[in-house]
Amino acid sequence: MMMLGERLARCTSAPLTIYLCGDLGAGKTTLVRGFLRGLHFTGPVRSPTYTLVEPYETEPSVFHFDLYRLGDPEELEFLGIRDYFEEDSVRLIEWPERGAGVLPAPDLEVFIDYTGLGRHVRLRAYTEPARRLVSCLVRS
Repeated sequence: MMMLGERLARCTSAPLTIYLCGDLGAGKTTLVRGFLRGLHFTGPVRSPTYTLVEPYETEPSVFHFDLYRLGDPEELEFLGIRDYFEEDSVRLIEWPERGAGVLPAPDLEVFIDYTGLGRHVRLRAYTEPARRLVSCLVRS
């Protein structure tokens, strides 16, 4: 998941919204950690389970959301969710289904499933920037 995250970062250009879908422990936060390492971020990377969002001053800037503990999608309005989507940034969103109806649509969805000791990852691109990202991943 770290390697995939790093490769995603090398192929990403902002603005981009990426939904990260998978069960608890599937590797969503590990993928984010790899993504940030791919952008040369060297600090700690934790899941923002209680704060809901963690900003990272990278190039491009990254906002990591973890909506696992979100009680109601409308809570995102109090967080000022729209402000995060006005910036030229990358938004990595864990548990996006908990923000349904409030979150903007993704450019890319990453589905992570367990397969024995490993993981099976599927990507679904919805926009041209996301299709370019997937194409870059295939070539690298």
